[in-house]
Amino acid sequence: MRLCRIAVDGRPRSGRVDGDVIHLLDGPPLDGGARATGETVPLASATLLPPVIPGVFYAVGLNYTRHAEHALATGYATAVPERPEVGYRANNALIGHGAPIVKPREVTGRFEAEGELVAVIGRTLRRASPAEARESVLGWTIGNDVSARAWQHEDRTLWRSKNSDTFKPMGPWIETDADPLAATTTVRVNGETRAAFPTGAMIFDPWEYIAETTRWITMHPGDVLWMGADTACAIGPGDVVEIAIGGIGVLSNPVRAESGPPPERKSR
Repeated sequence: MRLCRIAVDGRPRSGRVDGDVIHLLDGPPLDGGARATGETVPLASATLLPPVIPGVFYAVGLNYTRHAEHALATGYATAVPERPEVGYRANNALIGHGAPIVKPREVTGRFEAEGELVAVIGRTLRRASPAEARESVLGWTIGNDVSARAWQHEDRTLWRSKNSDTFKPMGPWIETDADPLAATTTVRVNGETRAAFPTGAMIFDPWEYIAETTRWITMHPGDVLWMGADTACAIGPGDVVEIAIGGIGVLSNPVRAESGPPPERKSR
């Protein structure tokens, strides 16, 4: 089953994708109680929103060997992760399939995309076993972890390098029946494949992250866990970035430069 959120008359609605038609639901499907209203929208004309707005936006870093080795070589990391430790991102950065990634005018240097598998939590969890973690995932979607690398190295935290507005495309929908750990993640820029890797070739899998996280933190329905990427791909204004994961679909977003004059900086 494919579950989505779309904009209808200026407000978000939940839906179920069936071929080229979206059947609207009377509420969010996270608790399993949502019903079809009888209204339909053609998929081709729908404005897809992020398929869920998480209560908590969890994100994993350095979860693929090649990415970890690159971080070691460039001095960003000092060791390959030895246990699953989660981080966080900001909801303000989320956009849906088809919405533009906006590169701020102040960004210089490397501006990159990373294709990531995203687990959508479907039940409340505390101190979950790996088996319970497996049962907790409602479904899967796709994330594009956009990063401004100069800011990542300049700032004390990742507050703007990874969390600026539009830096976290997610979608196009939640697929409940996929087996993405057996699939391939492919990143294309303007139709050209820039990266392809086995999605499941992670240092720690989703169940290990969920079990470890819930030892200390309660996870709730609608929370998301982005699972990291194998490699990063350079992008810029004018590009179209596609992240494809077998069994889920394709997340596509154009890249635009921020328009208008730069804001004035106030003296302190």
